[in-house]
Amino acid sequence: MHDARLVLSAAQIDEGIALIAGTGSVAYGRTAGGREARFGGWGWQIGDDGGGAWITREAAREVLRRADAGLPLGELGSRLLAACDARDTMQLIGKLHGLREPMEWAAMANFVFETADLDPGAQSVVLRGASALSDLARSVRASLGIEGPVVLAGGLLLNQPKLECAVRDDLGASCLRLEEPPVAGAVRLAELGLSP
Repeated sequence: MHDARLVLSAAQIDEGIALIAGTGSVAYGRTAGGREARFGGWGWQIGDDGGGAWITREAAREVLRRADAGLPLGELGSRLLAACDARDTMQLIGKLHGLREPMEWAAMANFVFETADLDPGAQSVVLRGASALSDLARSVRASLGIEGPVVLAGGLLLNQPKLECAVRDDLGASCLRLEEPPVAGAVRLAELGLSP
């Protein structure tokens, strides 16, 4: 069973959309009749737009574009260099290429949110991430012909208010936060005797 199915069950929703952003990102939907659709969840190296690893990668790309253009690195650049313990962008590139696990990339995403009010590039990354996540939910909506509700879940989406607010603004009033851990969904399904 896909983890996102547990999100809907934990939210006690039989028809709706789970939008998850943590290290990666995925949207999953299910109708009351059991039809399902999933978009995203491709993994951090080729997708997971709007997830933590993607946020850090896009911030790094912004900083390196500034360096190539001879522009100041700004607050975003200063924070990224500090997060990677790098003296300059050449050392930064080496340090980033040394990160092999998506969790290592995602763990650095906080600095992007912390600088979003100070650096237009960081703000752009946050807004593009929110747009990518909203697009996943809209794809599920279109595929299944349901409006929602959209259950927001995942460590990044639930712990970064700027991202959550931007997603809510984009998707509308049908969003709600997952208040229970996803494992509660497995318990609910077991109690109901439902198959995946």
